[in-house]
Formats: sequence, C-alpha cells, structure tokens
Amino acid sequence: MGDFVLSCCSTADLSKERLDQKNIQYVCFHFELGGKEYSDDLGVSVPPEELYARMVAGEATKTSQVSVGEYEAHFEKILKEGKDVLHVTLSSGISGTYNSACVARDELRERYPDRKIYVVDSLGASSGYGLIMETLADLRDSGMGIDELHQWAEDNKLKLHHWFFSTDLTFYIRGGRISKTAGFIGSVMGICPLLNIDQEGRLIPREKIRTKKKVIKRIVEQMEQNVQDGTDYSGKCFLSHSVCMEDARAVADLVEEKFPKLKGRVEIFPIGATIGSHTGPGTVALFFWGGKREG
Repeated sequence: MGDFVLSCCSTADLSKERLDQKNIQYVCFHFELGGKEYSDDLGVSVPPEELYARMVAGEATKTSQVSVGEYEAHFEKILKEGKDVLHVTLSSGISGTYNSACVARDELRERYPDRKIYVVDSLGASSGYGLIMETLADLRDSGMGIDELHQWAEDNKLKLHHWFFSTDLTFYIRGGRISKTAGFIGSVMGICPLLNIDQEGRLIPREKIRTKKKVIKRIVEQMEQNVQDGTDYSGKCFLSHSVCMEDARAVADLVEEKFPKLKGRVEIFPIGATIGSHTGPGTVALFFWGGKREG
C-alpha cells in the first residue's frame, strides 16, 4: 500500500464497505434534513430511501461542505502516523471544498515540512468521482507511488465522463435551478433534462428530451460517442441513482448490451445525501472513461 493514504470526501458516493475494501479514507460532508443536522456518512445515519421519502414529504434540506478545520484534523491524523496524503475533492465547479482542503494543506505543510500533502480537484461528482477514486486505488495497489499517482490523477481526471438525467423536476424547481414556469411546462410535457459535467467541473444542461424512454436511450448514445474505444470499451462503468433503480437498471442493461467488453458488469450506487439534497429523487447518472472533456 506504500507509505501514503488515499483519501476523498463522502460525496464520491461509493458504499462504506467499498471504500473500506479499497483502503480509501474519507471525510464527511454535512446536511440538514427537517431542521436536524446529519453527517453525510454514506447513508449510515439516514439511508437513501428515508432521505428521499422525507424530502418528498416536504422536509427541507440544506448541505454544508467540509470545513478547513475538519480537513486539518483529517490530514493531521494521517501525518502523525508518519504517512503522506493524496486527497481528492468534490469538483470545485459545484463546491468550495477544494479551496478549504488547499488552505488546510498549506497550514499543515508549515508544521510537517517533511511530509507530502497533495490535494486534487476531481472536477467530478457522485460515483464518477468514486470511479476516479477506485481507479487511483487500483493503481496504488499495482505499485504506483504517491508522486506518480498524483500526476496521473491530474493528467487523467478530465477523461472521466459524467452524464445525468432526471425524470422529476420538483427539486430542480425548488432549488431555483429551473424556473417554476419552465418546470411546470417541462413536467406536463414529460421533459427529462440531460446534463453533463464540463471541463471546469460544472453541471451543464445539454438537451431537453421528451419521455423517459428516449432519455434512457440518449444517455447511452452519449456514452457511445464519448467513451474510449467506442463499443470495444473495456473499462469500468458506474451508475448512481436517487431511488429510481428501475431506470438505472434500464440504462445498465443497454450499456451492457452495447459494450460487451466492459470490465465486469455496470455497478450501481445510490446518490448520497449531499448531491441528492439538490437533485431529489428521479436522477440517474452514468460514468465512464473517454477522451478528454473539452466543453
């Protein structure tokens, strides 16, 4: 495993068991649900089904990122064990957590001048960010050292593609990302927005597609257009969803049919509390390796 620790935020939306299995440490975001504060601890405190049911019932949500102090404590615990740190954050395009991690890093470098502390902006989110972390863990386990692994992360993070669609616009309207008028018209017409994450790590609407069946087909077409090696793609593919497993499974089935050389089956994870507090139920996200994101 080497003399360093690979670390991320809980917004990587992998299971606790998966992160433990891959020997990836993590630090938790926070969220408020119905006026009570919780740790976004990978669904341990509030399972996804409960989270989304309470949101639908009308309980308000609010999220907060990892603070500088929390990062300092997380990093220093590792440094005191005589190990270096490679930490990857949620995208700076949707959160300020990268800046907080960098402030903590700079503070600790003065106290631990002989230790290495690398912070990488994933420019990704949810289980796409998780797929980056799993790939880094695999490379670490194959013998890659911290300096080389840090450079690999910087060189390759924009090759991880993130595509999302939503069949429920309620929480996009509630959060102000879609106007009430546009949301009402979209809901009546069965519009399912298709979005992706751009090269600056921002979530960008790309297409307005009418009907769930068509958007499921379209998201797999986007994979075919952007994936490494086309239909010969042999890498991993992750999906995440907010309590809409039937839709996620429909996408996974199409992906497995279209890309028979996949490394294993498509793996499906729940969207966690931080991301899910903004999307609400009905969102499916697809993640895969492709060419460098340019727009």
